[in-house]
Amino acid sequence: MPSEQTEGEGRQSLAQIASDLGVLIRHELELAKDEMAEKAKSAAVGAGMLSGSALTAIFTLASLTALAVALIALVLPLWTALLIVTVLWAAGTAVLVLMGKKKVEDATPFVPEQAIENLREDVKWARRGGKRLQT
Repeated sequence: MPSEQTEGEGRQSLAQIASDLGVLIRHELELAKDEMAEKAKSAAVGAGMLSGSALTAIFTLASLTALAVALIALVLPLWTALLIVTVLWAAGTAVLVLMGKKKVEDATPFVPEQAIENLREDVKWARRGGKRLQT
């Protein structure tokens, strides 16, 4: 039969484990928050750069479109030149949409993968009673 002193030590050990686990979980949640903030910052910078490049690309494409229409109109009626150039731009747009969609899908999910793995390891550690693995 365990003595009162042994029971008290056991309770203190459990209380210490619970306290340590709480600190560990808060730490892991803070790491997850930091990881997500870093990913969001990187995505925001990339989105801003893409927006700027899209604006300049619009002006470039407008000039090139006018040039292409003018050149084709030298040998075909104007309406045919406009139709040809429009169909070409529509095809290019479709290709870019499909490629962009694939890239966005490849970048997901936006989850803190390292923090989740750390939490899984912490739960395993807690289930072992706070004992370290023997290496």
